[in-house]
Amino acid sequence: MRLYLDSADAADLARVLPSPLVVGVTTNPTLMRRAGLGWADLPGFLRRVEQLGAKTVHVQVRHADADGMLRDAEEYRRAAGDLDLVVKLPATRDGYAAAAALAADGVGVTVTAVVEAEQVLWAALAGARYAAPYLGRMDEGGRDGLAVVRAMQEVANAYGGGRLRLLVASIRSPDAFRDLMSLGVGAATVPVALFERLTKHDATLAAERAFLADAG
Repeated sequence: MRLYLDSADAADLARVLPSPLVVGVTTNPTLMRRAGLGWADLPGFLRRVEQLGAKTVHVQVRHADADGMLRDAEEYRRAAGDLDLVVKLPATRDGYAAAAALAADGVGVTVTAVVEAEQVLWAALAGARYAAPYLGRMDEGGRDGLAVVRAMQEVANAYGGGRLRLLVASIRSPDAFRDLMSLGVGAATVPVALFERLTKHDATLAAERAFLADAG
């Protein structure tokens, strides 16, 4: 699994980065707004997360039409410098069109807001690197999010050709993350607070204290 942190708050990210467990960062306009960032702040944010050790950053487009998405992608690529930039596009017909054009040019793409299994197939056919369902949002909308993700993973296994990974977002709890591990999803993005919970276990710390005490 490739693990990402879902945040646009550099101070928040600095609590846990750099980390050998984390590939990079995912963000979107909502997270940027919550962090008090506008699009003019994106180059500075990208430089900061690169300094923190992120290798890959996923950034959401701002337009709904394919031409606008492609312009956004070019702007982001210039701002990203040496970072591996992955452009996040919605699972719409315009999004698939932009995804195919970018993938043909060697640009990494995440098709996002995926809610049905067939959208994973469309993402694969468009050449995307990732397809991103929102687990928690599906659960909150009355669906069995894990069952939907399981069906999506089966499509990725069958049609992804080893190139497409699910990138599951909107993960609310350690148990939800563990459920995704059991499905073998290819990638996940979690809030910093959840990453901290997943990497700190009281029983492990107690054992460490006992070993250190015995070591004198």
